[in-house]
Amino acid sequence: MRKSLLRMTLRQLQVFQAVCESRSYSRAAEEISLTQPAVSLQIRQLEALIGQPLFDYIGKKLYLTEAADALLRASSDIFGRLESLDMQLSDLQGSLQGQLNLAVESSAKYFVPHLFAAFKRQYPEVSLQLVVVNHAQAVRRLSANRDDLLIMSQVPQDMSLEFLPFLDNPIIAVAPPEHPLAGQANLMLQDLCTAPLLVREPGSGTRKAIEDYCHQKRAHFQQTIELGSMESQREGVIAGLGIALLSRHAVRRELESGALRELPVKELPLMRSWCLVHPRGKYLSPVAQTFFAFIRAERAQISGLAARFGAVPG
Repeated sequence: MRKSLLRMTLRQLQVFQAVCESRSYSRAAEEISLTQPAVSLQIRQLEALIGQPLFDYIGKKLYLTEAADALLRASSDIFGRLESLDMQLSDLQGSLQGQLNLAVESSAKYFVPHLFAAFKRQYPEVSLQLVVVNHAQAVRRLSANRDDLLIMSQVPQDMSLEFLPFLDNPIIAVAPPEHPLAGQANLMLQDLCTAPLLVREPGSGTRKAIEDYCHQKRAHFQQTIELGSMESQREGVIAGLGIALLSRHAVRRELESGALRELPVKELPLMRSWCLVHPRGKYLSPVAQTFFAFIRAERAQISGLAARFGAVPG
């Protein structure tokens, strides 16, 4: 090993991670309570130890070099090991403590807080840091080893991953109750194609699954309206902009209140599985190991929670 690497400090790595996260020296300085010159100094010292530049400026944007990508993976592993040590020391004192860093695709964000609440009842000293992402962002976070675990559907087949399917995610068609289709029975997907379809942004796993499924069923919508989130899709349907294919979890309350109507489409719901995912060979902290074991073992609890959301256990 290069002796210069042994002179790196944890503080330098914290500053480096902050710059990588914010892609800005000034924003990183604000986040970690340093001045911008102090951040610049720490990065210059780190670059001297590495022997390579860590960032490139193109225009006014900051980009990571290949050396920075490698250092980011290593620093994430170092801090993960330290956090794991803290958890293990707590475990030796008789209680599981620490933080679970969990990323979830947006369609799962309605169910996951209830899932974590069930876990926290057994392990009350565990905290949660939850990041909501779309499918493309989830894949990038997996590649960068950013999180303890991810909850996603459509697990990438070209990556070396461990995954546990644990819950089905039903995708249904919804419309406002006064929509002409809401009063019909025995619909086919092709019957919906004259209505505007509200869709998510590119990179959404739900959008990709719906597009692939509609293409398979030869259902080609004449007009689509792109909205940036599941919430805006839901509100757009309520406002009468069109119909949408959404996770039943995301519209459970609106279906119960009558604000939305599930359309009786023969080819729906489209079922996808939510999976708990991490890179194969990744060292899991005690909290992450315990959460993974909880999901694997507590199928009865998950089934009960799923029933409240109209979901089906995987």
